[in-house]
Amino acid sequence: MAAGRRSAGLRLCATVFLLDMAFCKGFVEDLDESFKDNRKDDIWLVDFYAPWCGHCKKLEPIWNEVGLEMKNIGSPVKVGKMDATSYSSIASEFGVRGYPTIKLLKGDLAYNYRGPRTKDDIIEFAHRVSGALIRPLPSQQMFEHVQKRHRVFFVYIGGESPLKEKYIDAASELIVYTYFFSASEEVVPEYVTLKERPAVLVFKDETYFVYDEYEDGDLSSWINRERFQNYLTMDGFLLYELGDTGKLVAIAVIDEKNTSIEHTRLKSIIQEVARDYRDQFHRDFQFGHMDGNDYINTLLMDELKVPTVVVLNTSNQQYFLLDRQIKNAEDMVQFINNILDGTVEAQGGDSILQRLKRIVFDAKSTIVSIFKSSPLMGCFLFGLPLGVISIMCYGIYTADTDGGYIEERYEVSRSESESQEPTEASKEQEPRSGDALVPTVQGPKDVLEKKKD
Repeated sequence: MAAGRRSAGLRLCATVFLLDMAFCKGFVEDLDESFKDNRKDDIWLVDFYAPWCGHCKKLEPIWNEVGLEMKNIGSPVKVGKMDATSYSSIASEFGVRGYPTIKLLKGDLAYNYRGPRTKDDIIEFAHRVSGALIRPLPSQQMFEHVQKRHRVFFVYIGGESPLKEKYIDAASELIVYTYFFSASEEVVPEYVTLKERPAVLVFKDETYFVYDEYEDGDLSSWINRERFQNYLTMDGFLLYELGDTGKLVAIAVIDEKNTSIEHTRLKSIIQEVARDYRDQFHRDFQFGHMDGNDYINTLLMDELKVPTVVVLNTSNQQYFLLDRQIKNAEDMVQFINNILDGTVEAQGGDSILQRLKRIVFDAKSTIVSIFKSSPLMGCFLFGLPLGVISIMCYGIYTADTDGGYIEERYEVSRSESESQEPTEASKEQEPRSGDALVPTVQGPKDVLEKKKD
């Protein structure tokens, strides 16, 4: 009886789940060739997918949740999906080169989504890009609301100026990553002090930084560098994004499940340096920690012991390992200063030798991972080609041996036939009846026989 109730409960749960999925799918439109002509009337968030793509299948339930959420909150953004293999010409027109590709289409503009494929991150992207490029902050209350909601945002203060034009250009390029606002000086908090106006500020980590054209260079490059918090929980995707900033990344590589003093101490030291030496290092360094050393080992092609600290230059694949024991924040600051003045030797890089080493390392890692995950599959993938090659080599070798034997036999038979040819020729030269007699020269053997007689 109990088993029957459990079975019925499972069937009910499965039915509810399927109905829920079908309900969510109702808010995601399947797009076809007509989308090209009708899309400019609305703002669209589109997933370009391929039916055979594993990542696309993984994204599908999340995408259905995005469609439902956007509908529930009354967003003007419509959510759709398009089979890029069936409508390849439209996908190519929008610059789709991989699957899945998420784009927000607004008028003639198309914005690529490059963040984590989670519901909240995708919805945040849609809200940010579909709204105004530069959002005004008319009051202190509105500024405080924005400050509570966003961890990093940029503000332009001042009237019309060449700097504002540069700010708008930078916003049109980087709106996919962060928010851009404008405000008067009266709106920003009292602790903000400006030496000159107009000015561009970034608010993050409970403080602010002012753009200085002389020290920071191009405005777009500065915004791209400063769009991250000073301390982050690192992963592979984030390290890839940090590669565009040109900053060095100081990472405490730890095991978060390990609560020993050494693991927590290194993480605390990196956090302390990021907080207390922010003004000194924020232009050149990004700080954070990473759980586990698997990704770092792959990046460095080396085996790092955990816990440790490594400094990465993600723009040229160089890295710096500790040359001392880090006991406190002062030791870490000294290590960073030694990196900046060139005392610590850089390792790795993107030279030809390192690229060849990377190819060998990646091939070895792939083979090892295949055998670890599925030994039978590994034996089949690598054993079958080796077996075929062995058979081919054996066939070539035996073919050469037989060919040599046949050739040798041919040479022997040829020599025998040549030795027989003079005998036959001498027989042909014997005198026939009626022919003139020609004296023959006697050989030494005939002379000896005559002497015996």
